[in-house]
Amino acid sequence: MGLGNPGAEYAHTRHNVGFDVVDILASRHRIRLNMHRDHAHCGLGTIAEVPVLLAKPMTYMNRSGESARALLQRYPLEPSRLLVIVDDVALPLGRIRVRPSGSDGGHNGLASIIQLLNTQAFPRVRVGIGSPPPGQMVEYVLSRFSPQEREVIDEALQRAADAVETVLAEGVQSAMNRFNASPPSGS
Repeated sequence: MGLGNPGAEYAHTRHNVGFDVVDILASRHRIRLNMHRDHAHCGLGTIAEVPVLLAKPMTYMNRSGESARALLQRYPLEPSRLLVIVDDVALPLGRIRVRPSGSDGGHNGLASIIQLLNTQAFPRVRVGIGSPPPGQMVEYVLSRFSPQEREVIDEALQRAADAVETVLAEGVQSAMNRFNASPPSGS
């Protein structure tokens, strides 16, 4: 599940990197996001020989947990089978961090999921979007990347998709070992 906000005005903003990674995965693996189910645009397919449901909640960020909970109930899956892709202002621009569980870190989308699933025990791929100027959090996360930042984030989005594929093929620990280091030089 990639987190973001629905609507053209939010497309490709910092807060929507989760949606962008889901779109990359859908394109790479020819998964059509043609279902609207449980407050999300979804697509069924296979990645690394693992059946997956790619999902982009259409509930707005602060209510992402509604879609996560409904999808886990529909398919019946444990929260540990939910992999969330999310933006992170605490990470430098372009840095990827894979975690098996954890707090919301101040992210409203993760907070909603944690609250409605009543657990922090689900993996996530965090994509660094850089830190906002003091007092400008909302404006920052809803802004688009500068042309210079766009080059860095486009590479990071590809690496985040690689990280998701690694989680599915080899597990969270392997993905953490491979992607939690600094980005390759030039990124």
